[in-house]
Amino acid sequence: MKAIIPAVAAMIFAVSPAFASEGHCDADIKAVDAALSKAKLSDADAATVKAARAKAEGLHKAGKEEECEKSLMGAHKLLGIKEEHQE
Repeated sequence: MKAIIPAVAAMIFAVSPAFASEGHCDADIKAVDAALSKAKLSDADAATVKAARAKAEGLHKAGKEEECEKSLMGAHKLLGIKEEHQE
């Protein structure tokens, strides 16, 4: 069942032009959320990731996609998330 959910999500993103116009920030935030739930980080690193995620969400809601993505770079490094999308 757990394998079906990501597959369905991927299909929705692939077929919906509305999602394509959002940029990558939404997907980056979701990747941080997923990795953070499994990560074993120090309290300081976890706080850093959570702060970056909160900042990114605010930027995303403000329509500042590029700034949102940049704000998550440090969180991605701490969580071991590799960049999957290229411009």
